Amino acid sequence: MRVLEARECGHGILVEHDGYISPDDNKSIISEMKHDNFDGEIYMNAILQKFNTPNRNGRIYPEKILKRENDRYQEVIKKGGAISELNHPESSLIDLDRASHIITETWWDGNRLIGKLKLLTSPGYIKEGIISCVGDQAANLLRQGVTLGISSRGVGSLTKNGEYNEVQDDFELICFDLVSSPSTPGSYLFKEDESADSVDEPNEVVESSKQQGTDNFNKSLSMMSKLDNFLNR
Repeated sequence: MRVLEARECGHGILVEHDGYISPDDNKSIISEMKHDNFDGEIYMNAILQKFNTPNRNGRIYPEKILKRENDRYQEVIKKGGAISELNHPESSLIDLDRASHIITETWWDGNRLIGKLKLLTSPGYIKEGIISCVGDQAANLLRQGVTLGISSRGVGSLTKNGEYNEVQDDFELICFDLVSSPSTPGSYLFKEDESADSVDEPNEVVESSKQQGTDNFNKSLSMMSKLDNFLNR
């Protein structure tokens, strides 16, 4: 099974990653994590998905389907299995060697699915800042002020519905990966004491960057592949 490209119809792996956006274009950057504080676990919140909202890949997730999959995902969360990776792989399987975080809870805020995640950092990173796993890398990126988004990965079909492609009833949610630029508007990490409104984006921002997302999709996959090769050295 292959990854469907932006604006492509058919059945395959749906990864909502549409390219790289300059930090200068995204002012809601997580940049306040202290470099000298390694004595606790790192929890962050994020907008995980939105229903009935076009994303930068030209896709719409219907309310009924997204709510169904979130309900099913609750069982995965309860069992401690809501593990995800740093960057979308070109696979429907979750690689435990690349696990960076775990989703601990989700809730609805209007059409926005909000989630809390815990970074899977090592004892060495918590105590000394030593990077020895993918979760440590994600935490260090945040500490250095890098913007990280979160984006869904699943398997299903897309059919054309007017200007956009609509996700069909056979969609199955797999996980929510950390990415540099999510296709769901506003799906950036924010601190627990912040509001989702601090990172959300208006629809006109999505419209203006939709074509850019299409053009950059293959480039993004190539860059993710290079990152995979680097991490697996």
